[in-house]
Amino acid sequence: MKTNPVYSFVTEKIMAALSKGEIPWRRKWRTQGLPMNFVSKKAYRGINLWLLAFSGYSSPYWLTYNQAKAKGGLVKKGEKGSMVVFYKLMSFSKDKTDGTKEDRKFPFLRYYTVFNVEQCEGITVPVSTEPVLTDDQRIEACEAIVEGMKDRPEILHGGDSASYCYGTDQVRMPKFQDFEGGPEYYQTLFHELTHSTRHARRLGRKFDGEDHLGSRTFGTADYSREELVAEMGASFLCGVAGIDDAVVENSAAYIQNWMTKLTGDPKFIVQAASFAQKAADYILDRKAMDEAAEKEEGAE
Repeated sequence: MKTNPVYSFVTEKIMAALSKGEIPWRRKWRTQGLPMNFVSKKAYRGINLWLLAFSGYSSPYWLTYNQAKAKGGLVKKGEKGSMVVFYKLMSFSKDKTDGTKEDRKFPFLRYYTVFNVEQCEGITVPVSTEPVLTDDQRIEACEAIVEGMKDRPEILHGGDSASYCYGTDQVRMPKFQDFEGGPEYYQTLFHELTHSTRHARRLGRKFDGEDHLGSRTFGTADYSREELVAEMGASFLCGVAGIDDAVVENSAAYIQNWMTKLTGDPKFIVQAASFAQKAADYILDRKAMDEAAEKEEGAE
């Protein structure tokens, strides 16, 4: 299979950007803030922060069923709430051997149910004044790449983070309208889809020290290499779709960030690019494309 010349072209542009020195990396979607109670505006703490932050909703606002009613709204039929836990100090008295009583306290775990405002209706929520993407800003060439990926992982939208879960084989993305622009959305999606090619039923890409679920420890060399592979793969796919000019600087900044975890040696880009080429070819189904092209040439 011939190497796609676009890959080399994109690599050259990324290397040129890296040669300029430090590049600031920026998040490509709008963050909504930490989960908080809609009425009190107090942010949740401890384990509740994680329970709610990864629930898949874009809005940071949560309230109880009764709070929703008090605000003139109601929870939509069929919606399931999320659990919020807290500790309440309970008191009791214990008889001592000298006949006196000793007051003691102990923490007692309690919980209640909250709903995201997106699960409710009739509630007015503060609206951001920032521009919002609409579906007519989707990019046809990028959509074709996503739709054409064989054995594609499930893609879920919602929440405030982008990730790929090896165990469930799912890609989670913020909503399309939360991104700064169409190219930024697809660059992020291509990054996560490149991660998904490491699954055993696809390319089976694996680094030393990984368990059977392909988990990696954040900050390790293997983790950093995989991030380089994913971003290079995303860059190649952006190049194929013709949107690389809009995102190359941010890709270079992201790559630069992970290179520092690998002592900043540029050779790691070359190694990552080799893995990334295979990943991009898999997503594009290059083998099938080349076979179709050969048949067409033979028919002429």
